[in-house]
Order: sequence, then structure tokens, then C-alpha cells
Amino acid sequence: MSKTSTTARIRSDGKVVELRDDGTEHPFPDAPIEPMTPEAVEAAATADVNARPFSSDELQRAKRIPRVKTLRRSLGLTQEEFATRYHVPLGTLRDWEQGRTQPDQPARAYLMVIARDPQGVRHALERVDGVTRG
Repeated sequence: MSKTSTTARIRSDGKVVELRDDGTEHPFPDAPIEPMTPEAVEAAATADVNARPFSSDELQRAKRIPRVKTLRRSLGLTQEEFATRYHVPLGTLRDWEQGRTQPDQPARAYLMVIARDPQGVRHALERVDGVTRG
């Protein structure tokens, strides 16, 4: 496989130019890339053997598990905060996020509940712990 590199820079006037080996500049075309039709997008995606789209049957069979790191980040929590708030051992949370282990079925169910109602879970756990906050 051959590799080609293109060196470019933005001039002070905002124009993007290619820098050639001989030191000259060659402007890139101003024409925008032509948009693909939905059919062309589908054909291109199907042709990529490494990233072909799921069939509708494969999509139906796919597991719907909340990604722990994505969930935690969407809540704006650090690993320590998430682990403390939702009573998940910190080491377990780190193992899940780093792909060393996967949540078991009860943990997946718990994560799905947290994803649906994080404040409700938090308040329920606070009541269980005997801590009531307004």
C-alpha cells in the first residue's frame, strides 16, 4: 500500500493552499464536495467490509447495554462520584469502563435504570442510606 501525504496551510487571507515539494503553493479548489444521495451512501457503506451496516435482523438482536463511561460522562460525574452515588465499587466501574470485564445481567439492568432516571435512583439510594436531601 502506498501512502501519499499532502501538506497544507492557511494563508493570512484565509485561503487554504497545498504546499508542494518545490516550495510553491497550489490553491485547493473552492468547489464544495458533491453531496451523496442516500442510495450512494448505502452502497458505499455496504461495500466497506470492515464497517458494513447492520441488517434490520442483526440490529434487533444487538444487545442494548448502556455504555458505562458514556453514561457517567453524560451525568457529569467522575468515576469516584459515580461509584459513590450509585453504590458501585470503584474498581468494578473502572474494569467496566476499560473493557476488562462486562457488567453482568443485574448490573446491566441497574445501569439501564440509572440511565433512565438518574435522579430517582439517587434519591432512592439516599433514602435507603437514611440521608434525605432536598
